Amino acid sequence: MGKLNGKVAIVTGGASGIGEGMVDLFQAEGAIVIAADINEEALQRASEKENVHGMRLNVASDEEWAAFAKEVKEKFGRIDVLVNNAGISSEKPYSEIGMDDWQKMMAINSFGPFAGMKHVAPIMAEQKSGSIVNISSYTAQIGQGFNHYSASKGAVRAISKAAATTFGRLGVRVNALFPGIIETPMTQNLSASKELLDQLVRATPLQRLGKPADIANAALFLASDDSSYITGAEIVIDGGFSAQ
Repeated sequence: MGKLNGKVAIVTGGASGIGEGMVDLFQAEGAIVIAADINEEALQRASEKENVHGMRLNVASDEEWAAFAKEVKEKFGRIDVLVNNAGISSEKPYSEIGMDDWQKMMAINSFGPFAGMKHVAPIMAEQKSGSIVNISSYTAQIGQGFNHYSASKGAVRAISKAAATTFGRLGVRVNALFPGIIETPMTQNLSASKELLDQLVRATPLQRLGKPADIANAALFLASDDSSYITGAEIVIDGGFSAQ
């Protein structure tokens, strides 16, 4: 029996990378999974999988979130799990970051999870049950990255705690994951530099970079009833990098 049998789960950014790994694992554990993304071609591929439904969503749009949540509820009858995973990164140095850069990063990485909770948590509250998992970053917990990316992920950390206290009494759990550097299309530019890659591995106690499955397994735990008494928690998945 799967850990998510009978549950309806939404994974934003679910058509590739870490999100795709979550979608596949959730589906294997018995869930009906909505892979929400803006990549039409990737959504088409996702929809070819059993019990996976690719749906377009711009997470930076409050209006799209409202319509999306309503459509999922009407189509599937309930929403049990929301993973706010969609996000962007940037290698720009702080000296080159302008207001447009800042606003775009915040719109996707910070407002996206906020809007997701704003529109999905009330549906979960009506059911008196639900699990929300927000994907932050280890950069939100350590002094690394004086940039708009770290700021956006710090915001995710803060709103996750606030949402846990706001929705806990309504039966909705909210937790956050803090990945380190994970081998995905977003980090391929790091892998292109053998020297940089070796430095990162040497600096990590577990002596490897993370894999999408490392994040997916933690998300599954928080999404499932195995974590029924856990809310407001933070799980760092960085191979021990930030523990040093």
